[in-house]
Amino acid sequence: MIEGIHALNPELTDKYKYRVYVSVLTSISLDNHNWIPTTDNRLLRRIIRDYRFRGYSAEETINRWPSVCCGEDKWIFPYQENADAMFNSAMLYELAALRKYVEPILAQVPESSKANAEAYRLLRFLRYFNYIPTEKLPGTSLLCEFLGGGGSFKY
Repeated sequence: MIEGIHALNPELTDKYKYRVYVSVLTSISLDNHNWIPTTDNRLLRRIIRDYRFRGYSAEETINRWPSVCCGEDKWIFPYQENADAMFNSAMLYELAALRKYVEPILAQVPESSKANAEAYRLLRFLRYFNYIPTEKLPGTSLLCEFLGGGGSFKY
């Protein structure tokens, strides 16, 4: 099994593989005029993961995000249609579950930082979601990968 951003690139992988593309593929409608793009969901996941497992601040992750998106445009999106199966990892309850974890991390972005406007924007739209307890998330929930602990996957 090959996991990662280059797993779908035919130049780097053997053609005799069953390729599965896993990503947030669903935008969320707040109302008839306002949508939360999949990019925001992915960024929030990454902010939490980077903070908890890599020691990066939200400021660092937000500042790095344009480079991540550039890499996706170059190494993922051109090849995603090469997948034999696609799996939408977005969950209806996800933003309500992530909210309590990501708000304190985003609140640490200094007002003087160029990342502050993005942190503020993310904090504003998260207010649309009520908190939900994460203690009872299914052990197989992908969110456990970002929140750390409680999941049934072992590495």
